[in-house]
Amino acid sequence: MRVCVIGAGVVGVTSAYFLARQGHDVVLVDAHAYPAEVSSYANGGQLSYSYVAPLAGPGVLPSVPGWLLRNDSPLRFRPRLDPHQWRWSLQFALACRASVARDSTAQLLALSYLSRDAMHTLLDQENLEFGHLKNGKLIAYRSAALLDKARALVAYQAAHGSDQQVLDAAQTLAREPALAGMGASLAGAIYTPSEEAGDCRQFTQALFDRLQGLANVQCAMSNPVSGLQREGRRIVAVHTRDGDIGADAIVLATGIGTRDLLRPLGHDVPLYPLKGYSLTVPLADDDTVAPRISVTDYERRIVYARVGGVLRIAAMVDIGSGNADIDPARIALLKRQVAEAFPALDLGQAIPWAGLRPATPTGKPLIGRSPAADNLWLNIGQGALGFTLACGSAALLTARMAGLQAPLDEAMFRP
Repeated sequence: MRVCVIGAGVVGVTSAYFLARQGHDVVLVDAHAYPAEVSSYANGGQLSYSYVAPLAGPGVLPSVPGWLLRNDSPLRFRPRLDPHQWRWSLQFALACRASVARDSTAQLLALSYLSRDAMHTLLDQENLEFGHLKNGKLIAYRSAALLDKARALVAYQAAHGSDQQVLDAAQTLAREPALAGMGASLAGAIYTPSEEAGDCRQFTQALFDRLQGLANVQCAMSNPVSGLQREGRRIVAVHTRDGDIGADAIVLATGIGTRDLLRPLGHDVPLYPLKGYSLTVPLADDDTVAPRISVTDYERRIVYARVGGVLRIAAMVDIGSGNADIDPARIALLKRQVAEAFPALDLGQAIPWAGLRPATPTGKPLIGRSPAADNLWLNIGQGALGFTLACGSAALLTARMAGLQAPLDEAMFRP
């Protein structure tokens, strides 16, 4: 089967690789000259397989007034005169119900563990250089009350296969001395020894290089897609700047751009861009200031991960921003908060970045056949978990496209 995969971010490249390894002829198309130039470029770097709870949860709605009024909130909501934003927001509010959030978490955990296993199998087969570390993760809490609440989530996730430990402040510092800068504000942490980290862009580029070496793969980069031509129930052509591409099946891994491609076909997907920010801080070879273990500052929603010779710091969710422009005020706030937690960390050479992470209201990706056409498939909506879920999403997609028994219940992520 000839498959055209549109989108060369981490999800698209991984999907193309899995399809090619399954024996399909693959054409990978992207508007950019290189892969991972958009959302995958400088994300948080954590492969957070055991911590995939969606943004929508029962404690979220009471926080909305703060999102609207506070400029220093880690989550910021800016209302727009946009019907799609309000539809998405209503669906998000409904997804905050405890029962929905619990089911979404369980389903995301299943996909995440599938992704972890698929990633490990891939790395057994391919020698990819992307700063990969199996260094564990600490979710650090400043509030003792929030840490106590987290114990319930630890117990719930343990029932779904997670291995996590609740640590007090002293145990946390013994595990990661670099957190000493948090001082008396540190209440404790949740430690997950199985978590991993790596550079998403380097991973995507390395896998793309492998694709280019396969005889059954064609990479059509710097080639924007303008639309899809449908005849009856099938897509018969992908319109690109360099000409039409015909294929037996088409996969959209196009992030927020998916809406523009599907809208003329009568399929409106519930995706909304959540803007996130990051800092990339160069580290000396003998650095002892940055944490060795990946860290999440829970209350401030800041994640820290060593990837290669840098510390990647990612934070914030801006809802209502339609572009990836860097907001200087948000970066300045992030630097102040990082300096408070790690006062000895040199941020003078930190490189700022911002990117859009298209997400569904429930936080669950959409993986499967589009109702718009029988040969049109979607792999979208991973939000901030694109790197974590990429391999599992690709494994689920390729199994369904081949008519094989899916490794998970396909209804969980059906578009």
